[in-house]
Formats: sequence, C-alpha cells, structure tokens
Amino acid sequence: MAEEEGPPVELRQRKKPKSSEIKESAKEEKINDIPAPERVPKHVLFQRFAKIFIGCLAAVTSGMMYALYLSAYHERKFWFSNRQELEREITFQGDSAIYYSYYKDMLKAPSFERGVYELTHNNKTVSLKTINAVQQMSLYPELIASVLYQATGSNEIIEPVYFYIGIVFGLQGIYVTALFVTSWLMSGTWLAGMLTVAWFIINRVDTTRIEYSIPLRENWALPYFACQIAALTGYLKSNLNTYGERFCYLLMSASTYTFMMMWEYSHYLLFLQAISLFLLDIFSLKQNDKVYEVYKIYIFSLFLGYLLQFENPALLVSPLLSLVAALMLAKCLQLNVKKGSFVAKIIKVINFYLVCTLTITLNIIMKMFVPHKENGHMLKFLEVKFGLNMTKNFTMNWLLCQESLQAPSQDFFLRLTQSSLLPFYILVLIICFLSMLQVIFRRINGKSLKETVTLEDGRIGERPEIIYHVIHTILLGSLAMVIEGLKYIWIPYVCMLAAFGVCSPELWMTLFKWLRLRTVHPILLALILSMAVPTIIGLSLWKEFFPRLMTELMELQEFYDPDTVELMTWIKRQAPVAAVFAGSPQLMGAIKLCTGWMVTSLPLYNDDDLLKRNENIYQIYSKRSAEDIYKILTSYKANYLIVEDAICNEVGTMRGCRVKDLLDIANGHMVCEEGDKLTYSKYGRFCHEVKINYSPYVNYFTRVYWNRSYFVYKINTVISFQS
Repeated sequence: MAEEEGPPVELRQRKKPKSSEIKESAKEEKINDIPAPERVPKHVLFQRFAKIFIGCLAAVTSGMMYALYLSAYHERKFWFSNRQELEREITFQGDSAIYYSYYKDMLKAPSFERGVYELTHNNKTVSLKTINAVQQMSLYPELIASVLYQATGSNEIIEPVYFYIGIVFGLQGIYVTALFVTSWLMSGTWLAGMLTVAWFIINRVDTTRIEYSIPLRENWALPYFACQIAALTGYLKSNLNTYGERFCYLLMSASTYTFMMMWEYSHYLLFLQAISLFLLDIFSLKQNDKVYEVYKIYIFSLFLGYLLQFENPALLVSPLLSLVAALMLAKCLQLNVKKGSFVAKIIKVINFYLVCTLTITLNIIMKMFVPHKENGHMLKFLEVKFGLNMTKNFTMNWLLCQESLQAPSQDFFLRLTQSSLLPFYILVLIICFLSMLQVIFRRINGKSLKETVTLEDGRIGERPEIIYHVIHTILLGSLAMVIEGLKYIWIPYVCMLAAFGVCSPELWMTLFKWLRLRTVHPILLALILSMAVPTIIGLSLWKEFFPRLMTELMELQEFYDPDTVELMTWIKRQAPVAAVFAGSPQLMGAIKLCTGWMVTSLPLYNDDDLLKRNENIYQIYSKRSAEDIYKILTSYKANYLIVEDAICNEVGTMRGCRVKDLLDIANGHMVCEEGDKLTYSKYGRFCHEVKINYSPYVNYFTRVYWNRSYFVYKINTVISFQS
C-alpha cells in the first residue's frame, strides 16, 4: 500500500508550481501539519454543561437569597412595614438622609427634566448657597431610581421607599454573585463561590455597611466594581476563547463606566487597580495587548464621565488619568525592542522609573492648568494622619476621631480569626505571593513561561489573573491597615481569595511541589484536599454561625426615637415654610429629608464652604458669647437654632474626641500639648448657658420648643437688651 501511494506523492512534490500557487501550497502544508481536533465525547460535554448550569444556578441563587436576607433583616430591625412614613425616614441617618431626600424631590417634580434642573440649580437646601447637587453629591443613583419607579408604573404597586431600598438590596445580591463568579473563575469550581458567599455573610460587619446606611454611594457603586473585577479576571485568563474575551471586555467597559458615575471616589480605586495591572505588565506575566486594552477603557470612562458629570475637573486631575497617560507614552519606547533580550530588561527598569516620573509630572501639570478643588482637605487629613503635620483645626481633628478613619482595632482581627477567614487568607496569600516571586526570578533569568500551565507543574504564580489579585489585595490591605473604613472594600476580596485558594487543587499542588511530597501521589492529594478542606470549613461555619443568622431574623427589634419624631412633627406644623434651621450637620440632614425645610449646613465633607459652615455652626457647643453665636447664625440667615443634649452633655470614650473638646482646642480654651498657650474664656459653654434663660441669652434667643433630647430657639430679629 505504501509503495502504491508513493509515486503520486513524489510527482506532486517534484511538480513545479506556479509563482501564484506558492503561498496557497504553503498554507495547505501548515493546515495539514495541524492535527484535526478530536470530537469531544457527549458525556464530557454533558458534564461541562451540568457543571456550568449548576454553578450559574448557585451563583444567582446566592445573590437572590442574600438580597432577601437583607430585606428580612431590615424589616425585623426597624419593624419597617408597621411604621409611619416619618418614622421610616428617620431611620436614614446623616448623609444617607440627604441622598434619599433628593430621590423624594425627583418624584415630586412635574417632569424628569424639571426635576434634574432643580437639582442642578438647587437653592432650596442650604441657605445663601446654590449648588449643583447632582455633581456635588453624585446623585445619579437617585435619578435612575426615580426614572425606573415612574417608568415601570411601580407608583401604583409599591411605596417609593420600598422601591428605593429594594434596588439597593438587589445590587447587594449582584455584588455577592460577582464575588461568587470571580472565585469560581479562579478556582475552577463553584464550591469556592459558595464558600466566598458564606464568609461574606458571616463577616458582614466588616464586608458592608448596608445595615446601617442604605443610600451610601459605596452601596450603589461597589457591586459594579465587583462585576468589573469578575470580568477582568476572566479577561486575563490565558485559555479564554474569542467570544468569552469579547463578552468580558464589554462587561468590563460597561461596569467601569457605571462604577465611575456612581461614586465620586471611584477613580481612586481604579487607580490602585491600574497600578496592579502595571506591575503585572512590568513582570511580563501577561501579554501587553490585554493590559493596554484595559487602559483604553479607563481613558474612555474618564472622558465620558467628564462630559456627563458637568465637566467634572476632579476626573482630569485624578491620578488615574495621569498614570494611564504615562503608561501610554512609555509604551511607545518599547515597540521595536526584542522581547527577552538584555536591552529589553534594561528598558523594563527604565520604563518603571519613566512611568513613575511621568505620572507625577503630568498630575502636577494638570493641577496647574485645570481649576479644581480636588479634596484638598483629604490631603491635609493624610498629612496629619501620618504625623507629617500638626493642627488644631476642628474639622481635621474631628475627622481623625471618626472610628472609620482610625487604624483597625483588635476586635476586627479577632472577628476574622473566629470565622477562620484570616488564617486561610494569610495561607493562600503567602503561597501565591511566593509562587509569583518564583516566576519573576525565572523570568529575570531568561527562562520563558509555559503557554499552558498544567496541574502537575504546581506553578500557580504563572497565572496572570492570580497575580493581579495578589497585588491588588496587598494594596487594598495596606490601606485598610491604616484606615479601618477601607475594610469594606478589602474584606470582600479577602473572602474571595481565601475561598479560591482552599478550593484550588493547583494551589495545594504548588505547596506539595515545594515540600517535595513523595509518600502520597501529590495530584491525588491536591484534588482530595481541594474538596475536603472547603467542605470541613463549610460544615463548621454552618454549625456555628447559621443558628446565629436565623436568630437575628427571628428576633423582632424596634427602632424607637420618639424625641426626633416629635421634633420633626413640630417643625412641619409650627415653623414657617421659609424658615432656616441651624444645628449639627447630621440633624440637618434629617430635617431636610423629613420636613423639606432649608438648613444652614449638611453632613458632606467634599466642599470647603460646607466644611467651614459646619465648624461655625458647631460653635454653639463652645465657650463663646451669645453675641458671637448670634452673629454666626444670622450671617447664614438662620431663623431657628436646635441644641442637642447628646452633644452638649456628651461623654466620649476617646479622650479629646468630644465635639466640645475639639472646639475648645481649636479656640485655645484647652491645652492640647505641652507648650500650648491657654486662653481662658469668661463665657460659659453656650449650649448650657442658653438653657438657663437669663440675659444676654434671652435677648438674642427665645426658646419655642423642647423635649428630652432637643431644645429649639427662635433667633430674634429685634434685640431688646434687658438686665
């Protein structure tokens, strides 16, 4: 047979082809060299389909169950359905009250266009001040919620407050689903996703603030960030097909832009992500093309966000834009350099220095030419936080005293250890980090990376999506160790990374390769441990924490604040419509929501004028004269003053962090450090003295209402001095 077939083959090879046929024959030879792909057996396809179907079902079910859990817990905590509208609105505290009040305003507007105009030219919230509330407070969630409420005809089915909190709870369900999918993509098993969700819910005190402040911007934004990270994780995978890559790219583009629109601080988080991708690119652990495609998404989102956020200058002077621009410029210098050569390694070092220098230079230039007020108080706060500067400024010291801006406490680490999250996270992080260093050293020594990493190789550090998450979690964790409030961004990814690690056979195989395990077949042991360890963890968590969760849902709590209800009722019935109220910013937010009356200040800390107003109004708790307080209040056209007994008689646990102590330090009425000069005040504390009703206080202020918690004074327009 071989002899019979030989001649015609030789004749074809010796035949002189035409010049136009040379390329075609070369292509045919290449095609013939590639072995024809074998058909995948039907039972294998069925197994893959079943795995994906069960995983997707588990992911969606986890998100839905978590959203339902939040709704049930919220109902039990506040007894929400049995409350009147005023009592429900009081549950929104501080800045949350402001956000929800604008949602109410949009629903009351005669049309969407008119509502948007009134928000962008708002002069009915803060006295003597017109603000663009949409830009300043990132009210895009409220605009979207109001449109959906009216467009879907929900006004005939459900009350506005239930629709609003329902959307937020639904987003939290998407948040959990995205974390599930990310862990699943990294580990290859949906068991990791289930463990991620379990750890997330058990540690919800440290993973989310949804229980305390529903309308916070982060509660609207972080679910989109989780979706973006899930898409980025899939996009960075080496074995992704073309259709999957396109889907991940589109999802990443949409979620990046939406995330940027929902939260004013989103570009800082994306800046940390860009640094992680830059380091990933520096170590040549991923093709440059994919990383630079992500940079293009950043630029597009920043440009579109700048236009749709009323030409927001904060996005132009953001470090994200400077870094991405520097990376794009630096890329031009590497186009014609052969990879792997000595020159290429030198270029890498120069590139790193060049990008850092260019980023700082571009950011300085942008700030010189673009007028902005980009959170200058944040930079001052960081200077004081790290001991680079000292200040007696009330606002700075007040921010430093906030629990969310302190370093994490021992209780924080104890909680994470009791749920077994922290020990497994540290184990997974150490193994992945050491494997990453091993890969980097191999790359530096000129060894090429394998295109496909098998389980037997035990090199989890060669997977780019894993290395990205390691770098990213280290950056987020470093910040969370300084400012506890950032734990709500870090801990969800701690849950995801720890769950991925214990469920990943590849991670266990990497460990066994280092230990040179020979007594037992390492692959078999890795597969067993990747199933057994998460199962044991899951059963222990179920036994210990599931009864607690059920107890929380069964207990009927009650939010009882009759004093605030009485105050709001009095304002709505007795105060003139044009009245302006002065008091603590937190209370002013509640008054704006519950009554709609104008106030002198708001609990917002991204505007210098509002910060100054807050400090001036807080002087009612300092040792200042009645005349000084009267001048401050009338300068803001205030008609009524509300003194809170809780602030006036505050007993703080942290030394020097009571509002009245911070005011005394700022005014020089208290010695803060050795060498400070003490200025004695001949006046008593205003909030105490004004209650006694004697001259000169009664000349300026007339008490018109009081209860156990609040004292309301009318600010006299005509002053009659009497002894």
